[in-house]
Amino acid sequence: MNGPRTGHRIGLRTVRTRVTAVAGLALTIAVTLGLVILYLLQTESAQRTVDDQLRTYAAQVAQSGQGGTWPHPLRGSALDASAQAQVIASDGTVLASTPPLAGKGPVYTLPAGAAAPLRQPAADAIVSGDARAIGTRAVVHGTSVTIIAVTSTELLSKINETFARLLLVGVPGILLLACSTVWLVVGRALRPVEGIRRTVTTISAADLARRVPDPGTRDEVGDLARTMNDMLGRLEDSSARQRRFVADASHELRSPLAALRTTLEVGLAHEHVAPWPDIARRAVRQSQRLETLAEELLALARGDDRQPARRLPVDLGELVDDARTHTPDFGIAITVDPASSASVVVGDPEDLSRLLRNILGNAVRYARHGVVIRIAETPDDLVRIEIEDDGPGVPEEDRERVFDRFVRLDTSRSRSRSRDSGSSGLGLPIARAIATQHGGTVILDQATGGGALAVVTLPRSPTAGQQQREHGGGGTGKGEPAAGGLGQIPGQ
Repeated sequence: MNGPRTGHRIGLRTVRTRVTAVAGLALTIAVTLGLVILYLLQTESAQRTVDDQLRTYAAQVAQSGQGGTWPHPLRGSALDASAQAQVIASDGTVLASTPPLAGKGPVYTLPAGAAAPLRQPAADAIVSGDARAIGTRAVVHGTSVTIIAVTSTELLSKINETFARLLLVGVPGILLLACSTVWLVVGRALRPVEGIRRTVTTISAADLARRVPDPGTRDEVGDLARTMNDMLGRLEDSSARQRRFVADASHELRSPLAALRTTLEVGLAHEHVAPWPDIARRAVRQSQRLETLAEELLALARGDDRQPARRLPVDLGELVDDARTHTPDFGIAITVDPASSASVVVGDPEDLSRLLRNILGNAVRYARHGVVIRIAETPDDLVRIEIEDDGPGVPEEDRERVFDRFVRLDTSRSRSRSRDSGSSGLGLPIARAIATQHGGTVILDQATGGGALAVVTLPRSPTAGQQQREHGGGGTGKGEPAAGGLGQIPGQ
């Protein structure tokens, strides 16, 4: 089998193994370092204790000779039964010693200026090599002597044995216990992840309704499961909308194509008597409808991008004038509120022009007598554009639905079928996509007189607005028209 195993895997590539190895290595280093530090502290403390006991013993020996004579033999130490001592005269003669050192020469000497005694050959047969000794000089009954106190290092040996036992037995045991615990804990923590992975491998584009198991915990794994389920929900919704969009687009394209084909087939069936000028005009109208629909579909595809293609200062006053010029008015009066302020936003002039023309065209299509446009800046650095018509308005339950693609309300919304001809139901969705792309919004509300009120909000450009006030010019700057070459596509 060439494919990787998808079940339980043991190897350095698994997270469980890597976490266990790293945790075990870190714990080994930490425990070993702790034991070494403990050993050094214990050794230093033991050496200090032994030295203090030997100094106390040496002081007791010096006190025993204050009468002018040294006891033979010297008494042992009350603090350390294994301690031995010698009293050495300045000429190297041993004046007194404990029984084990009786009759022996100096086992240690204290050279002038030295802090530690120097071991002598006489000590090799009597004192162990790892013994610890201290030497002090004293004047006893007017005589200068050196007192040597020496003891075995049994306490230090016990510390070394204990440390070796911990190092050789305790560390492997602790390491084994820790690695086993980490292995089990990590495995239990990653068990939901494995369930998520198995579920994800079975989800296909045709079955996006499935969801990964949610462990119900408030940790990273639970957040991962919930995030993936949210993602699958968005993918399912996107896939459904895409399928619906393709079906609606196919239907919308089929209608003008069928009408065009029928017109031509009828003409060809009666080619000698057919009114070819009328047939040609009908074919041109259907071709224009196809062209407009194709351009709107491309505009929707571009609206899926996160950022506008260009980011330029755009004067909304110029865009409104351009939209009024290139929107068929059908005899409807289009006016701009005199109180509207000149505002500048940042974005793509062509896209913003299409946004205004689509909304304005929609208002003109359903207005009775007139449409009013208002522009105002809000305190939160937004520009608010209101386009109000005096038509029948949009029912509250339909005010969000009209932003879905290919949605057209019933004919009661329109007073003139001639104004509604050629509408594909893409104008408002395109407008909202462009607004979202520029960080703004588009909503529908009810106007004061009962008609429809479209409200567009876009982020204001403070820098461009300041430049406009300083130079007294348009927001787009010289050589960059606000909507140049934009009015050739009919608005919705």
